[in-house]
Amino acid sequence: MRILIASPEAVPYIKTGGLADVAGALSKEYRKMNEKVCLVLPLYKKIRDSQIRLADTGISMNIPVGDRVIKGRILKNHQTAYFIECDEFFDRPELYGTAEGDYSDNASRFAFFSKSILEMCRSLTFKPDIIHCNDWQTGLVPLYLRTLYRDDAFFKKTAALLTIHNLGFQGLFPASHMRVTNLGREFFTPEGIEFYGKVNFLKAGMIAADVLSTVSETYSREILLPESGFGLDGVLKKREHDLYGIVNGIDYEEWDPAKDKLLPANYHFKDLSGKALCKRKLLRMLFKTAPKSREERVPLIGMVTRLSEQKGLDLVMQAVPEILSFGVKLVILGKGDERFQKSLRELSGKYKDNISVTIGFDEMLAHRIYAGSDYFLMPSKYEPCGLGQLIALRYGTIPIARRTGGLADTIEDFEPLTRRGTGFLFADYTASGMLDALKRAFCVYTDTEKMQSMIRNGMQTDFSWKRSAQRYLELYKTALQKRTV
Repeated sequence: MRILIASPEAVPYIKTGGLADVAGALSKEYRKMNEKVCLVLPLYKKIRDSQIRLADTGISMNIPVGDRVIKGRILKNHQTAYFIECDEFFDRPELYGTAEGDYSDNASRFAFFSKSILEMCRSLTFKPDIIHCNDWQTGLVPLYLRTLYRDDAFFKKTAALLTIHNLGFQGLFPASHMRVTNLGREFFTPEGIEFYGKVNFLKAGMIAADVLSTVSETYSREILLPESGFGLDGVLKKREHDLYGIVNGIDYEEWDPAKDKLLPANYHFKDLSGKALCKRKLLRMLFKTAPKSREERVPLIGMVTRLSEQKGLDLVMQAVPEILSFGVKLVILGKGDERFQKSLRELSGKYKDNISVTIGFDEMLAHRIYAGSDYFLMPSKYEPCGLGQLIALRYGTIPIARRTGGLADTIEDFEPLTRRGTGFLFADYTASGMLDALKRAFCVYTDTEKMQSMIRNGMQTDFSWKRSAQRYLELYKTALQKRTV
């Protein structure tokens, strides 16, 4: 099958979130499976400035964006990743915006990218069976296939799948930006891509793609409800029979505690001694604890997260005194909303012996938190899939999470009588609900046999990409069948 994965970001090239892991891992998995797959990304400044070797294909394109024609070029890395070069749109410090806000011309930037994807296929004579679009930045591609390219024989047998990674990000723009799409005003209607007086790029993909998917089965059901649908639940209800949930995976070559070179000690589910050393080293690094001190025996809770309300940071802020009253230590790594960054800095100063906060992202520290913590806290308000809990399970760190989206699909709540389970879940989005789950977790912490059993259960779960990639292949076939009907 000829597969084109269109994404605004993908590892190993550029990453701001879990979307990059999905796009990159799927491409890698399909190459292993000998599928003919190509990945296409914008050529951001950070990619150009990296050590990645790019070759110029010599192909340029003239792309209409409103009443302008913008020139783009196609570069490549090996034979499987292509990049759309346009300095006007992509030669910038960040991908989508700065701390002051989103770039004001994002509608033009990603309308250009969406059209360039299709023109690139023609220029390379690569006829994809499926274009796998990801999030709002590529949402116009399925609609362009059904409109501007409807009569183009080149794409006659090309189907489109749109994966919604987070419905909270939709690509909303003022009505005046409709012109940059080069679609007629007849599409600016409630049945089209109009959304409460604005242009909605994600909605474009939702109404036009042959098949829709999201990144967990539970989230695919949650977004059909008004409380989780961000205003698009009605649109999704109309397409309910075309909506599927496929849980994300993680790259077990990258995330393997038995081989991870960023850890002070490696370990395996049959021998956990290295994990104890990882905890000891992490405590010494962040809290300056003395060797073999009593502090090594207290529960250590880790968080590697975006600092936002969606990730449940407001619950954590409310509950810090109660959490610390259990005699635990809390380690947080992440960046995000300034109000959370400021409050966490203040808390780490007030409770410097019990809370460590690192603002930003540190790859080595992230790996060490996953390995060295006893518990991994994810009290998300909503979580389409979540990768943190999958990595934590792999590293023998027990997740404590809210029962929502992908967290509900990937964590089995611990049952003390049967000793089955891989984590602790809570339902209500309240600080008291989270604290109840923490109490249950700390009760198990005092029982070494139960704790070791949970750790090993988690480390042996299979959330590798192979299974998810196979399910996407099946979904591509479904999209092709719908395309031919």
